[in-house]
Amino acid sequence: MQSRSAAGALPAFITVTCLFFAWGFITSNNDPLIAALRGIYSLSRAEAMLTQFAFFLAYGVFSLPAAAVLGRLGPSRTIMAALGVMILGCLIVLAASAARTYALVLVALFTLAAGITALQVAANPLAAALGAPEKSHFRLTLAQAFNSLGVVLGVHLGSSLMLSGDVFKDGGATITDEASRVAGLGAVNHAFLIIAAFLLALGLLIFVMRHRIENAVPHRGGAGATGENASPLAALRSGWALAGALTIFLYVGSEVSIGSIMINFLNQPEVLGVSLLVAGGMLANYYWGGALVGRFIGSGLLAVFPAPILLAVMVAAAGLLSLAAFTLSGPAAAWCALSIGLFNSIMFPTIFTLTLQRSSAPASATSGLLCVAIFGGAVLPIVAGKIADVTGGFGHAFIVPVIGYAGIFIFALAAARVKGAEHATVALPAGH
Repeated sequence: MQSRSAAGALPAFITVTCLFFAWGFITSNNDPLIAALRGIYSLSRAEAMLTQFAFFLAYGVFSLPAAAVLGRLGPSRTIMAALGVMILGCLIVLAASAARTYALVLVALFTLAAGITALQVAANPLAAALGAPEKSHFRLTLAQAFNSLGVVLGVHLGSSLMLSGDVFKDGGATITDEASRVAGLGAVNHAFLIIAAFLLALGLLIFVMRHRIENAVPHRGGAGATGENASPLAALRSGWALAGALTIFLYVGSEVSIGSIMINFLNQPEVLGVSLLVAGGMLANYYWGGALVGRFIGSGLLAVFPAPILLAVMVAAAGLLSLAAFTLSGPAAAWCALSIGLFNSIMFPTIFTLTLQRSSAPASATSGLLCVAIFGGAVLPIVAGKIADVTGGFGHAFIVPVIGYAGIFIFALAAARVKGAEHATVALPAGH
């Protein structure tokens, strides 16, 4: 059984990595979507950030239920159900455009994110489990590198479809004529139809590979492994699971805040004054592209340097760059902000695996709690949007990630002082 699992680990890992690409591709479309919806529905900065609130609220609502589903169904069936919910969310976007209702767009994003939540609860510990335990940091960071590739391509696609043409030719101006509004909604529909088709193809791949995935997963033994149907609330009794969840909350909230304000930040005359389309391309190429490059490099560095130490170095750099974007103006502020992505690169997978190794709770429960904390992507961008509204600009909103990175730095130092179960197997339930 052990040799069969080892033989199937590589194709299973490659298949699971496709899931990381998929949710990066989809989630990153929120950034150009925010800019498009501001014009279509005449939204304030804070109102536009409700798209992120609706999206990331799903993590707070569905992560623990998804952990319970994972404990009951196992990874493959949980993933296929999640992809079906995501396709439903894409179809609701089309209904929202037909109804011309911003509130229904928020419902669609909430539904789409509910599926992504279940996908992450299943896929993050799965990627960590598919291979040698001592290389779990490397595997999850490598899988997250393909997540970043999906983000880069997703921002490019979303920007080219939703922010191009004559609809936003006046920069960030509100759309006033009906023809332009119809064209803007049509562009949004086009983007989400492409996403729905992609998800359908991915669901078929998982169905074909489901037995290979299940056979490659270690189902018992190792750190945090208990019964297959362990309660998703078990993680609440682990101090490290709670600390990791708070850190994920701060990280995702900081990363999403930066990505959400970046297009409008670069569009400001006192920063670069570029068009929304050009700003979207810069966001993809430099902020998310930096995260892509950093994750490939970081997966190699994690094989050489202790994960907590490397995390502390990267967090310190990101915090200083955020502080520079907060205090400076012009091209200097722009390039400091865009450079943050490079240092964000290893944070999520490293925080995730450090927590899995130190948590006394089952892997499914710990993963569920960590995914609840992705709700930070709903809360902190709203705070950033409020700051931008009050101050009249997006630069001051960078104080939000400055504070977030300070909290992550504390976690990294604590993890460096407490050795985790570096060679323990991350066990997942087999399903029934």
